[in-house]
Amino acid sequence: MAHADDLRAEGAEEELARHAAHDYRQADLSPRERALCDFAVKLTHLAAEVGQEDIDALRAHGLDDTAISDAIQVVGYFNYVTRVADGVGIDDEPEWASD
Repeated sequence: MAHADDLRAEGAEEELARHAAHDYRQADLSPRERALCDFAVKLTHLAAEVGQEDIDALRAHGLDDTAISDAIQVVGYFNYVTRVADGVGIDDEPEWASD
């Protein structure tokens, strides 16, 4: 839910924010946005399988090395923070319960 709230705060359309909380594959994303989301999922769940072909796919969508590095840093950071929060038992924000 936090990601959806962040998207809303950045001015994203409500449909995108709702899908971010559940399944980005149902959102109306540009091919570039979908490629970034697909990459984030793979980096999160199958990090050891990320390879040059994944980087090349992002480049094919117009991302340069700086943008790809930024994406990797953001995905890694959010994975880290989530695992720390889960590890120490931090509960979700109360307002997320209604979502």
